[in-house]
Amino acid sequence: MGRPSFEVAAIFRRYGEDYRQTHRLGPGQKKAIDDILACRTSQLGGHVDRCSQGCGYLAISYNSCRNRHCPKCQSLHQAKWLEERTQRLLPTRYFHLVVTLPHELIPLTLSNRRLLFNLLFEAASKALLEFAVSYQRLRARIGFTAVLHTWDQELNFHPHLHIVATGGGLSQDGSKWVHATNSFLLPVKALSMIIRGKFVEALKGVYREGKLKGNVPCLGSATLFARFLRKLRRIKWVVYSKELFDNSKKTYHYLSRYTHRVAISNHRLTHIGPQTVTFRARDNYHPGRHRFITISAPEFIRRFLLHILPARFVKIRHFGLMAPCNAKTKLERARSLIAQQDREDDPAPIDVVKRCKTWQEVMHTLTGIDLTICPKCGRQTLVRCKLTDAHRIFPPTIWDSS
Repeated sequence: MGRPSFEVAAIFRRYGEDYRQTHRLGPGQKKAIDDILACRTSQLGGHVDRCSQGCGYLAISYNSCRNRHCPKCQSLHQAKWLEERTQRLLPTRYFHLVVTLPHELIPLTLSNRRLLFNLLFEAASKALLEFAVSYQRLRARIGFTAVLHTWDQELNFHPHLHIVATGGGLSQDGSKWVHATNSFLLPVKALSMIIRGKFVEALKGVYREGKLKGNVPCLGSATLFARFLRKLRRIKWVVYSKELFDNSKKTYHYLSRYTHRVAISNHRLTHIGPQTVTFRARDNYHPGRHRFITISAPEFIRRFLLHILPARFVKIRHFGLMAPCNAKTKLERARSLIAQQDREDDPAPIDVVKRCKTWQEVMHTLTGIDLTICPKCGRQTLVRCKLTDAHRIFPPTIWDSS
């Protein structure tokens, strides 16, 4: 994929200062804007790569901001995360689940992001773990990874969890591996009701403790909040599930597309006008097609900033067999039991990435581009030297540092 024609940074550069003057921004939002503007510019410094044999090739690479909300800084973070997670893959089926927070909770969530995001993780994880143990056709301890997303295709606030769960688990006594015998892991209707019940009870508890805040109608009085809880108990919570893969070969490759995704990538931007921004979105009613959405520049910035997560908030979490506390015990026990049941070798899908030591090697594995070889002559290695003022007359190339 080539360099995008338009970038989120260009929108902030053109309209960001006016937006700052007319809107109250939080510290995280201000930092995200500043980092995106500085990313891969001379402001953050960089280095110069030149051909070791003097063929004339010289490329300036400016440093990345490494902000997790920056559209330019996710590829290597994704590769490094993928490298770490391969050590915990199990050679079994996996299921993909999506748990969506109801629209009625959005106003309250916007005023209590950290608290309600944590409640969503807690309700979904407890429901999955407990239901898997009690469900008659499974009765096993499963493992799963959950990733928080807060957007939809139009950049509206739409909190939901993407979950990849093992298609089976350890028996309650730990003596055998129990495979999910259905085309689904758990009945989603029953699961959604359990998640709803746990979330509503937890929400009731934090209200009693006085932790909820914001100018939200349901917080006006105890009566209004009780009425709000009754409404939540009647709402159908959307839980989606499908079998993902028959084995672990591509599971985390699939999940990694969700783990380090930002609200919108630069490649989805199609036009930046005098006062508007146009971007491409998936057309859910016509699979394989796209639609184009045009909104004002201030509205685009507002929607983008809705998805800046609270500082140090962990959006990727592991539960059950995948939890860090089980990495050396129950997870290894599960691996050995599966190996006993199925002797076929199922190597980790990205062993070659695991052997990578530098980010250049990772990029070579992911893209096939060897960043250590001169792209002009194609034979000699590149020599890296310090960036000086004399080099800044040259524009940066596509071989940027991260």
